[in-house]
Amino acid sequence: MTSDLDQTDPLASYRDAFVGAETPLVYFDGNSLGRPLRVTGDRLKAFVDEEWGGRLIRGWDEGWMDLPATIGDDLGRICLGAGAGQTIVGDSTTVLLYKTMRAAVAARPGRTEIVVDRDNFPTDRYVAQGVADECGLSIRWIDVDTSAGVTAEQLAEATGERTALVVLSHVAYRSAYLADVEQLTRIAHDAGALVLWDLCHSAGSVPTELDAWGVDLAVGCSYKYLNGGPGAPAFVYVNAGLLDSISQPIQGWIGATDPFLMGPTYAPAAGIRRMLSGTPPVVGMLALQDMLDLLEQVGIDAVRAKSVALTDHAVELAEELLPDVALASPPDSARRGGHVTLNHPLMREVTAALWRRDVIPDYRDPHGLRIGLSPLSTSFAEVRRGLETVRETLDALTR
Repeated sequence: MTSDLDQTDPLASYRDAFVGAETPLVYFDGNSLGRPLRVTGDRLKAFVDEEWGGRLIRGWDEGWMDLPATIGDDLGRICLGAGAGQTIVGDSTTVLLYKTMRAAVAARPGRTEIVVDRDNFPTDRYVAQGVADECGLSIRWIDVDTSAGVTAEQLAEATGERTALVVLSHVAYRSAYLADVEQLTRIAHDAGALVLWDLCHSAGSVPTELDAWGVDLAVGCSYKYLNGGPGAPAFVYVNAGLLDSISQPIQGWIGATDPFLMGPTYAPAAGIRRMLSGTPPVVGMLALQDMLDLLEQVGIDAVRAKSVALTDHAVELAEELLPDVALASPPDSARRGGHVTLNHPLMREVTAALWRRDVIPDYRDPHGLRIGLSPLSTSFAEVRRGLETVRETLDALTR
């Protein structure tokens, strides 16, 4: 089934590049785990046969050691609006959040508070609380509307001379609220604080201009819209102005000035490499390379335009097909990321029933059906088919 919108979509042909996109399954969870690209299977096989199997340990000297920074620079150029030498790949999102939070509060000695909103992603909140406990700091919580996000007024009220760090998400994981990064960063800076932005629900779908916006620190994952695969490593951005002074707490051999010196004491590497700790996850970065190649070909602005069109379509269909369901995302696409959340008291049961019918969204409390629309692998017809099935499922449950 193809809709008129698919016929006029300039990016429609890219759907064929993804494994499984040809099946009737409706995939509404690309913002949790993206589909793999077809070319990735060949890349992985070639890596096993030729690089790993053929070159063995020589591969470290022939490119593997440089991959975190090389891919980081590509990611910065293609998606993040970040100049070279400020982004690097490695570790999980949680580990990088810990590293950046600890580094940030250490860079603001004498300040006693970390500002976080109560609707931020759980890991961000948990790590912030752990860092606060570890460092003798306190959390200043911001209460937000769960269908929106942190406003400029709320952040201005919450920050001041005690604020060491502000932790915010570019796209709210529950509502898809799209924060004004530049404005909120400026407010935090006016208070003398650093800002850490979580890009997990925007990287690869919503363009950023990290350098132009004056962002201090950012962390994001690569298995959602960047299609790096389950457990693919995260990335960290550190503004060039902070790199010489930032000190991260997990001092491993790869982040040292000379990893192979194996010296008696640790000295951090110059630049972004100091954010690394352990051996680079080479296999875990391979699929990410394929997606970055595709994003560079298509252009992140075109991807964002398709994302807006898909979420607008989902909102319009929900109004048409699901009048008994509440939109729990911003209605204005300029304030919305790449997913849409629909609230109804039965959405937990609906989600379970949909999975049995090969319609795969996810569920978020309270009562939220979250529809994640990965721009290059999702069709407009797929969106309609999925929401029609939501209607059928709700009818069956309320009969």
